[in-house]
Amino acid sequence: MLNRIILIGRLTRDPELRYTPAGVAVTQFTLAVDRNFTGQNGEREADFIPIVTWRQLAETCANYLRKGRLAAVEGRIQVRNYENNEGKRVYVTEVIADNVRFLESSQNRDGGNSSSGAGMPEEPAYGGGGNSGRGNNNFSRSNNQQDPFSGDGKPIDISDDDLPF
Repeated sequence: MLNRIILIGRLTRDPELRYTPAGVAVTQFTLAVDRNFTGQNGEREADFIPIVTWRQLAETCANYLRKGRLAAVEGRIQVRNYENNEGKRVYVTEVIADNVRFLESSQNRDGGNSSSGAGMPEEPAYGGGGNSGRGNNNFSRSNNQQDPFSGDGKPIDISDDDLPF
């Protein structure tokens, strides 16, 4: 059996951090993920997917993610149900995230210059929160190297001789 999901989208609101009675951190937010096609009116549609993070990952998401920020989420789909005040059975489908990557820095989102300093976001790309044993797949970089992906969205000049095909 396999229950894995990877999503990339933008937060629709700031994450909401709470603590269980046992003191365990839990954060909830919604990710807007574009669909691959447009609707009948020609506009691109999106799905709004509820995300839940736990423990250290929850606190990190609450500290660094904000409305509108681009993030990648890896986790599993969970369907739970409960009986509401009116006695009706309510089903909730959500993604329980065990790895969240922050795909843009606050400098890039707020119109700052990402080429200042080392060009790295001040936030970590954080994975974890589960006991998968895989680590967080972050890479280390010394401060004296430049970010090879900092181009401020400008096209990259590549000659045909540089292409392998």
